[in-house]
Amino acid sequence: MRNTSISINLKHLISITILFGLIPHLWGQPNHNESNQKEKYVNRLAESSSPYLLQHKNNPVDWYPWGDEAFQKAAELDRPIFLSIGYSTCHWCHVMAHESFEDEQVAQLLNENFISIKVDREELPEIDHVYMSVCQAMTGRGGWPLTIIMTPDKEPFFAGTYFPKNGRFGRPGMTDLLPSIADAWKNKRAELVQSAERINEYLLNSNTKKLGNPLAEAILKETYSQFVNRYDKSHGGFGTQPKFPSPHNLVYLLRYHHMTEDKTALKMVEKTLQEMRLGGIFDHVGYGFHRYSTDKEWLVPHFEKMLYDQAMLVMAYIEAFQITGNSVYQKTAEEILTYVKRDMTDTDGGFYSAEDADSEGEEGLFYVWTTQELKSILGEEDTKFIQSTFNLTSDGNFKDEVSRQSTGKNIFHLKSPISNLKDLEKISKIREKLFTVREKRIHPLKDDKILTDWNGLMIASMAKAGVAFQDKVLIESAEKSAKFIFNNLMDKKGRLQKRYRNGKSGLDAHLDDYAFFIWGLLELYEATFKIEYLKNAIQLSETMVSEFWNESSGGFYLGSNQAEKLIVRAMTGYDGAIPSGNSIAAMNLLKLTRITGEVKWAEMADKTFKVFSNEIKRTPTGYTSMVTAFLFELDHPKEIVVVGSGSDSDTQAALDRIRSEYIPGKVLLFKDLDHQNSELSTLARWTDSQETIDDKTTFYVCQDFACKIPTTDIEQALRFIHE
Repeated sequence: MRNTSISINLKHLISITILFGLIPHLWGQPNHNESNQKEKYVNRLAESSSPYLLQHKNNPVDWYPWGDEAFQKAAELDRPIFLSIGYSTCHWCHVMAHESFEDEQVAQLLNENFISIKVDREELPEIDHVYMSVCQAMTGRGGWPLTIIMTPDKEPFFAGTYFPKNGRFGRPGMTDLLPSIADAWKNKRAELVQSAERINEYLLNSNTKKLGNPLAEAILKETYSQFVNRYDKSHGGFGTQPKFPSPHNLVYLLRYHHMTEDKTALKMVEKTLQEMRLGGIFDHVGYGFHRYSTDKEWLVPHFEKMLYDQAMLVMAYIEAFQITGNSVYQKTAEEILTYVKRDMTDTDGGFYSAEDADSEGEEGLFYVWTTQELKSILGEEDTKFIQSTFNLTSDGNFKDEVSRQSTGKNIFHLKSPISNLKDLEKISKIREKLFTVREKRIHPLKDDKILTDWNGLMIASMAKAGVAFQDKVLIESAEKSAKFIFNNLMDKKGRLQKRYRNGKSGLDAHLDDYAFFIWGLLELYEATFKIEYLKNAIQLSETMVSEFWNESSGGFYLGSNQAEKLIVRAMTGYDGAIPSGNSIAAMNLLKLTRITGEVKWAEMADKTFKVFSNEIKRTPTGYTSMVTAFLFELDHPKEIVVVGSGSDSDTQAALDRIRSEYIPGKVLLFKDLDHQNSELSTLARWTDSQETIDDKTTFYVCQDFACKIPTTDIEQALRFIHE
C-alpha cells in the first residue's frame, strides 16, 4: 500500500469515520497458497480487458465492473456500493485479494449486503482521483487498495485502504466492518446520508477553482528552499522513508540550477541520481528501476516496475548528463531503455504498463539471490568477487518487512561506483550469466495493457535520449510507439482513447493522455523535424482545449466533457508519482505559443498558473512540474529557427549540435528548403520570411519577443542561444 503525501483533515465533518474506527495500516503478510477458487467461480470480470480486473475474475465475490448495470442493481436492491480500486502490480492489493476477496465468508457478506465494483485505477484515473481525495479527507492518508463504500448514487460515506479479513490490534477487519456498515445502512441511514452530503459538499468546494494572483518569481526559490530543507545529505533524495524517485523534482532542480547557477541544486540531484543507481532500487542484473525504496538508503525496494518511472528517470539522467557530461548518467539512461525495449515493448511498438512486485506469491522473489545459488552458477571465486562488490552476505541482506528477520536472500547493491575497467568487464560477464539464469525463473506478472498517457511519457524520453546520445535507434523506437497510438488509440474523429490490450482499444481518454502524448509529439518533432508530429500536436491540443478546458476559471479538468458524469468533475494540478496533466499541458501551451506565434496558448497557460497559484504557494513541492513550466517562461525562452537544406551535411551537423546541448528553455524549428511545400510556414506563419543568407545554413534566434540578427555562423548562433 502506498501512502500519498496529501493530508486533508475532515475528520470533524465525517462522523461515520469515527464510528467505524477508520485509520487503516499495513497488517500481516499475504497468504501465498494458490487460490482454489479458480475453477469454482467465474464472475463478470472475466469479460474485462484489464489485467487487474482479470486477476479477480475467479473470486467468489460477485464483482461488477464500473458501469450502469452495477448502479442500477444497487438502486433496485437498495444496497450500498462496495468499491475497490487498485492496479495489477500493487502488492497490498494482492494481499487483500488473497485474504478477503478469495475468502467465501467475506464474499458472502459482500454478496448479501452490497453491490461490489472493482476498478483499475490506471484505466479510470478520474474515478480513482475523486474517491482517493475522499479517502485522504476522511482519514488523512490514502493508497491502494482503495476501499470506498457509497450510495447507489455514487455518494461515498466510508473510506479506507487495506483491511485484513479479521481485525487486529484494535483495527476493524472485513468480517467486522461489513456487518457494521450493512446494519448502519438499514438502521442508521440518515447518519450515512448526512455524511455523504458533507463529503459531496467538500468535493464540490475543493474542485471549484477561482483565479488567484499571478505567480511571482519568488516561488522558484521557495520551491528550491523546501527541497533543501528535506534533502538527505547522507543518501540523497528527500525526506526519510519510504523514498520515491520523483524524477520530475530532480528535473526542476536541474533547470533551477541552469537558470540561477546554484551549485547546491545540482549537487542534490547528482547525489540522488548516483545513490539510486548504486542502490537496490536499481535492478543490477536486468536493469530498470523498481517503484520506490522502503528505506532511506535505497537498498530494499518495493519491487514492482512501472513504465512511467522508467520514462521520467530517463529524463532526469539525460538532463544531468547534458549539464555535467558525466557518462555514468548516459549509461544509466541507456540501461533503463535497454530494459524497456527488451521487456516492456510490444512487437508493434507500444509500451507495456508495469511488472509486478510478486512472483510465486512472494514479493521480490524473482530478483533476489542466495549465496548458494550464486556459487552453483558462478563458482567460488566469482561468487566471492560478487559478494564483496555487491555487498552480499551468507545470511542475506533482504529482511522480511514484518518480522525484520533475514530471509537468507540478497539484493544486489553497491556502496560506491566502480571505475576499474577490469572489474567492470568482469561484472558485465557475470551479470550476463546471472541474467540468463534469472530469465528461467517464473517471472512476475506483466501488465501488458498499453496506456496512451504513459506511452506519451516514454515517447518523450526516448526521443530526448535519441537526440542527447545521437542514437537514431531510440528515435525510431519513439516513432514506432507514436505510430502505434495513431493506429490503435485514436478514433476516426481524431480523439484519443485510453487503453489498448489484446487487439481491443477503449475507454475515454483523460487529460494526461492528451498532455503527455502531445509532449511526446513535440519532442519527436525536434528529434526528426517531421512536420506531421508538430501538426498532430497542434490538432490534439485543440481537442484537449475543447473537451477539457475550464471556461469559467481556466485550467483543465481531468475528464472530458464527453465522458461519464461523476459526482464532481475533478480538476488537479498536484503531482503524484508523475507530473500532473495540468502541469504538462501548461508547458506544452507555452511551447506552442513560441512555435506558432499564437498568443491564445500562452493566455491559457497563464490562466492555468493563476487557477492553481494559491495551492502552489501553500505547497510548492507538491506542484513542482507546474513550477517547472512557470520557470520555462521566466528563464528567457528562445525560439530558434534553422533554415537550410535537409540533405546538407553541414546543416544536419548544426542541428545535431543545437539539439544535443542543454537548452531547456528553447523551441527549435527547422525550415527545410528541400521541401518548399512544407507546412511549417502554415503552422508557424512568423517563419514565412526567414530564408538563407548567401545560400548558407542560417540561424534565427529570438528571445523576449525580439530577434537577434540572423547569422550563418553556428558559434555565433550558440552565443546568442546561451546569452
